[in-house]
Amino acid sequence: MAKNFTNQEQEILNSIKVDRIILPILIGLGVVVFLIWKQWDTEVIAQIDWKSSTITWLSLAILLYVIRHMFYAWRLRVLSDKLFSWWKSIELVFIWEFSSAVSPTSIGGSAVALFFLAQEKLSAAKTVSVIIYTMIVDTIFFLLTLPLLFYFLGPQVLRPNAQTYGDLQGYGFSFWAVILFMSLYGFAFFYGIFVKPQWLKRILLWLSTRKVLKRFSKGLRNIALDVVTTSKEISKKPLSYHLQVFSSSFGAWITRFFAINCIIIGLVNTVPLDFWNQLLLYGRGEAMHTLVQFSPTPGGAGVTELLFEGFYSDFIPGGIAIIVALIWRLITYYPYLIIGTVIIPNWIRKILNRRRKESTLDIKPN
Repeated sequence: MAKNFTNQEQEILNSIKVDRIILPILIGLGVVVFLIWKQWDTEVIAQIDWKSSTITWLSLAILLYVIRHMFYAWRLRVLSDKLFSWWKSIELVFIWEFSSAVSPTSIGGSAVALFFLAQEKLSAAKTVSVIIYTMIVDTIFFLLTLPLLFYFLGPQVLRPNAQTYGDLQGYGFSFWAVILFMSLYGFAFFYGIFVKPQWLKRILLWLSTRKVLKRFSKGLRNIALDVVTTSKEISKKPLSYHLQVFSSSFGAWITRFFAINCIIIGLVNTVPLDFWNQLLLYGRGEAMHTLVQFSPTPGGAGVTELLFEGFYSDFIPGGIAIIVALIWRLITYYPYLIIGTVIIPNWIRKILNRRRKESTLDIKPN
């Protein structure tokens, strides 16, 4: 394989090797086993009633995650100007999600996304526009919804039973620090793409010279060189294009967090079904996801399971919380690890075969 890929490409491929699933699985399940051992209460666990309504709610959670995947596929299809078929878009989203699942959430799968989109015959500018616009729209979603949730629901959206901002303690500081960071880079890319692309180009080139970012210097330079072209390409798109990108992005995030509601409703009989309590459950999912963004573990494994119990302690009895968290991760996280191990080797094989054919065609007879 090394002969067919550059050193940088090989490094990226190594980051999504199928054996990378071992670490997040061990971390996640290790935390779950520890918490179960520490908190196991047979009487509380017995309260879970595996009746038909429970199966219905869990099935709905699975359906919402399938719909979420289709929203992402729709977005990728729109961003590629329909160069990708529906099936190709679905496949690439699996690869993207797998790379995010095996990478620390603080790093994410953007470098991998740049690589695999480039292999699909997208131009350099188009590839960069897909990645940057995706990041901008996702950031806008959180910058719009999180402050609104905090305004309507108050501090309890971050911590159960919190009545004032002072009750939040470290949760509040971490939350607003993440919001501030998202605002800064979201504004920088939005302003750079839609207003002053040359300004963003200079910033990216400057960042590529920093020693602390040496590992990403080549990627930053490549993005910087394509920013102006990317800006022109996105700016000339019709309103319908932007509406589809925003609709698919918002739909993907909303279905992601409502899946948590469905799992909790299915497993905990005492959860109120009124609008405000369900909105609070939804808001907790968004807030928890935001706080996990700087997790050093692959896909937030371990950290997410630990936070889950604290975030939902006023809705879920302590002995059940880790069981609910495990089922949630089994539905929303581990499938991408497993499916990725099947799809990625086949995808790499197709890329290698295509490169061999192209290299053969390039050889001209004497």
